Amino acid sequence: MPKILIIYFSQSGNTQKMAKLIEEGVTGEGVEVELKEVKKAKIEDLLKADGIIVGSPTYYGTMAAEIKDFFDKSVKLHGKLEGKVGAAFSSSHNVGGGNETTIMDILKVFLIHGMIIEGNPKGDHYGTVAIAAPDERSCNQCKQQGQRAAKLVKKLNL
Repeated sequence: MPKILIIYFSQSGNTQKMAKLIEEGVTGEGVEVELKEVKKAKIEDLLKADGIIVGSPTYYGTMAAEIKDFFDKSVKLHGKLEGKVGAAFSSSHNVGGGNETTIMDILKVFLIHGMIIEGNPKGDHYGTVAIAAPDERSCNQCKQQGQRAAKLVKKLNL
């Protein structure tokens, strides 16, 4: 059975809530999912997943240091994540708080690893965003993001 790994960092609990909603979406599509705080994740965990979804709060327009440190360690896996599905999500405290730049920074890491990224033409195009605590809109977007990633993983792992 295909598997998606969701890794996140959350200081206030907002990004964690988003991660759990994305997990619901993945599970609803019948794909195995593992949810881990970044401090409990190991670089080798990335090798065991068909899809990797990473979430971070936005700090100064980019990902949290804990997520960046994790990615910096992933250099030893360079070339080994090729063809896996990647997706990102973020929360911030302001509408113009840098959510999209945070997501794009995470997606750039995935692209350098040779991963496959799917946009969303009907919602949060690059990845799900929330302003402060996830509201009804962002909660729905989280579930949809999990569903979309799971469907793509299933397509690629027929």
